[in-house]
Amino acid sequence: MPQRDALLKLLDGPRDNALLRFAIAGECLKDGLLVEAEAHLRQALAWQADYTAAWKLLGKVLTAAGQAAAAADAYRQGIEVATGHGDIQARKEMTVFLRRLA
Repeated sequence: MPQRDALLKLLDGPRDNALLRFAIAGECLKDGLLVEAEAHLRQALAWQADYTAAWKLLGKVLTAAGQAAAAADAYRQGIEVATGHGDIQARKEMTVFLRRLA
């Protein structure tokens, strides 16, 4: 929890960006704070829609929250972004996660 608290102090400052929100979301997920994790990931993606890792983590968060349809949508969008970036590994991982949801 101390890591998350330290990161939260940076919100709304000059370092508040997609990477910060991604890091906070990861800490929230570790702490079981799924709603908060989703909110931070959605903000990260609002700022940087081509953030492949954020799409992957959003799918993971939504899966953990029991929102399979929303998780599938996140993985599909992440796969599209990863394909556009040539990020083969991320595309493969999200494809596997998407298949597991089906």
